[in-house]
Amino acid sequence: MLKTVRVGNSGLSVSQLCLGTMNFGEPGRGHQADWTLGIKESREIFSAAMDLGLFYFDCADNYGIGACEKVVGKLLRELLPRDEYVLTSKVAMPMGRNANQCGLSRKHIMEGVDKSLQRTGHDYLDQLIIHRHPHGVPGQINVPIEETLEALHDVVKSGKVLYLGASTMYAWQFAELQLTAEKHGWTQFISMQNHYNLIYREEEREMNPYCVHSGVGLTPWSPLARGILAGAYKGGLEAGSTSRSKGMDSKRTSSLYRGKNDFEIVARVNKLAEKYGKSAAQISLAWLLSKPGIVAPVVGVSKVSQLNDLVEATEITLEADDISYLEALYQPLDNLLSLGFS
Repeated sequence: MLKTVRVGNSGLSVSQLCLGTMNFGEPGRGHQADWTLGIKESREIFSAAMDLGLFYFDCADNYGIGACEKVVGKLLRELLPRDEYVLTSKVAMPMGRNANQCGLSRKHIMEGVDKSLQRTGHDYLDQLIIHRHPHGVPGQINVPIEETLEALHDVVKSGKVLYLGASTMYAWQFAELQLTAEKHGWTQFISMQNHYNLIYREEEREMNPYCVHSGVGLTPWSPLARGILAGAYKGGLEAGSTSRSKGMDSKRTSSLYRGKNDFEIVARVNKLAEKYGKSAAQISLAWLLSKPGIVAPVVGVSKVSQLNDLVEATEITLEADDISYLEALYQPLDNLLSLGFS
């Protein structure tokens, strides 16, 4: 069973793992179309998650262009009382072709939250995450951060959202948002959902220390590097071994992971997996959970067996020498935001 942990300095408690729901929805719809699970397969995973003590679920409006929120909302309403789970969704990414159907303007935040509530069938979201910084999505206008922050504060005060989180930005940008909100007496962010795993560790330089120092919980996305650390790619990005790694998602994966030692690090993960009698995914997740400030990594699964595997990883304690062994080959990379988008 998963332990319960606190998100930063807030009063919100969540399970030690968060179930990412990008691959639940309507097969064939959205950017993850070729590896999306329908409601029947999704129900099996949700039910198993609850049996394992997982009650933290991460969604986004643009996953399946709204289909994900519909499936996730329906399953949660069906399987658990409302006060027994934590539901997060996100806003910022394009939801249509109109200029006001994206970004973090007051208009899109207000309309986006209402539509998320309609799709999920909920009266409120436990947490709303801004999917990127107000200036962080290419092609969108740079909305004044004060407009974004006041609108976010207003949706909290309206009762439609209980807590705020952020995702994927420079540390200086996040600090500016927090300090601006504090200056005006607006609601601050309690979590940072950033990109962090064994083969992309640039967040260790500034974002992670800032969040630890300021009491913000870290809930990293892609803890297994889109399957690379779990063995979905057999020695190279051109060698996908799963439906996801062979499909459209492989292009996204290759844009994110550019380290020349990536697969040498994976080889070390495999070696330690043999030593501990565990899977590569378990060793990779155990490493992440050993790092300061980590609250609940966002994990994605397509099978109940994968979920069982990851839950077991929360019980693994790696020896200090083994952590050093896993980290030794890492070399500094360009922050992916500096290349345009992460």
